Amino acid sequence: MSAALAAIRTSGMREVIGSARALIFDVDGTLAETEEVHRRAFNEAFAEAGLHWYWDRATYGRLLRIAGGKERIRAFDQHSVVPLLSFEEIADLHRIKTARYAELIASGGCPLRPGVDAWIDGARRRGQRLAIATTTSHGNIDALLSVALGREWAGLFEAIVAGDDVPRKKPAPDVYIEVLERLGLGPADCIAVEDSGNGLAAASHAGIPVVITRSAYFQDDDWTGALLVIDDLSCLDY
Repeated sequence: MSAALAAIRTSGMREVIGSARALIFDVDGTLAETEEVHRRAFNEAFAEAGLHWYWDRATYGRLLRIAGGKERIRAFDQHSVVPLLSFEEIADLHRIKTARYAELIASGGCPLRPGVDAWIDGARRRGQRLAIATTTSHGNIDALLSVALGREWAGLFEAIVAGDDVPRKKPAPDVYIEVLERLGLGPADCIAVEDSGNGLAAASHAGIPVVITRSAYFQDDDWTGALLVIDDLSCLDY
């Protein structure tokens, strides 16, 4: 694409995004590059529980194709010669991991990605509504955004739907369908902001146009059908 055509398309995207009635954000990888913090929290939880498990970047990258922390633990365990953990033990292990994640985030080492603040501020100036649709838990959302946006962060978002609020996690469209219901809007009224192929599939299956902001673990996902694909939100000041 020539520079002139790219500029025309970018200008058009500003108008499309700016005219949406609501922006719906994913959290992990989209608002902040949280996955390395999650990976460290998982590994420290395993050590605390006496498990001789360690997820390197390659292993964690494969497991990210599975939505949900408990689901990733279960999938990894089931690939063992003899699975070790009951459903209750997996839930307990995940609680340890979630608490450790909150402690790591509280240390301030995971800022918002470039452009996120500007998009949120711009949406508020334009009177656009804001929402969250994510696979992660409410506790993880609060841990991240209390540090990044302040303790009153939840007041910025009219709908906050997490993975445990719906029957199926991404790539199923359930979180997006629930957000649309809470906002009282149709899919064409909204823009979803995502960072992964699973997120793109979830929003697209709900009929919502998607802006992709590529994150560290999902650089090579298939972005077919996305409205726009950019490296981060600072690439488009709408």
